[in-house]
Amino acid sequence: MASVMNAGGIGSDTDIRGQVSEEEWALRVDLAAAFRLAAHYGWDDLIFTHMSVRVPGPDHHFLINPYDMMFEEMTASSLVKIDVDGLPVIPSAHPVNPAGFTIHSALHMNCEDAHAVMHLHTPHGQAASAMKEGLLEHTQTGMIARSDIAYHEYEGIATDLDERARLIADMGDKHVMLLRNHGTLAIGKTIGECFLRLYFLERACETQVLMLAGGRDYLNNPPQGTPEKVKAQIPPAGVGMIANALAWPALLRKADRIDPSYRS
Repeated sequence: MASVMNAGGIGSDTDIRGQVSEEEWALRVDLAAAFRLAAHYGWDDLIFTHMSVRVPGPDHHFLINPYDMMFEEMTASSLVKIDVDGLPVIPSAHPVNPAGFTIHSALHMNCEDAHAVMHLHTPHGQAASAMKEGLLEHTQTGMIARSDIAYHEYEGIATDLDERARLIADMGDKHVMLLRNHGTLAIGKTIGECFLRLYFLERACETQVLMLAGGRDYLNNPPQGTPEKVKAQIPPAGVGMIANALAWPALLRKADRIDPSYRS
């Protein structure tokens, strides 16, 4: 894992576009936008969480954030491209988080829908992940996220590559996950799809923490059958349609209004 800790090389953040395909560059721009938007929504945890996207091709290369940069600093050129062993494909002066490699490589290598993977440590996400009952279905957003959720028990900081098999088994055919006592995770066929799923999960966790502050005795349980109805109304494929056609283009416009330098 030394190669993951220090990607090595003297690659410049300013000359990447000429070294990659237009398709990869578009993914770099979208992923950099996701980092900037996550920072805008207060989801960042200094430098300690990670997002990634698989680069098209047979090699399972993927882009991930450099370990030494804040989310608000991320640009398309600064993202590090690594292989399934954590080795840099393009020389970079930036290191990569070993725990990020463990989690993201597992999903990119084994889940067809895991083109994009995002993992956070927000206070509300961590709080919900530590609740015995997991995610509750007392709100509309909670019902949406809960209909597609998996759980993975905490095994310590994720530097043990053996954990990857258990993570994949726990994910199954779901698209969002509460990493117990740890945080939130989402996957998607596109960066926009993944981001929207993460948004729903984070919003559900935040609402759950707020509503439980008033005590369980005052919660209004949804009518019987309503969570099942919501699940049918917004299946996993439906989230992708909403994200790609509606939410993600709007979010990119928002990122451009805040600071378009992520595109560099």
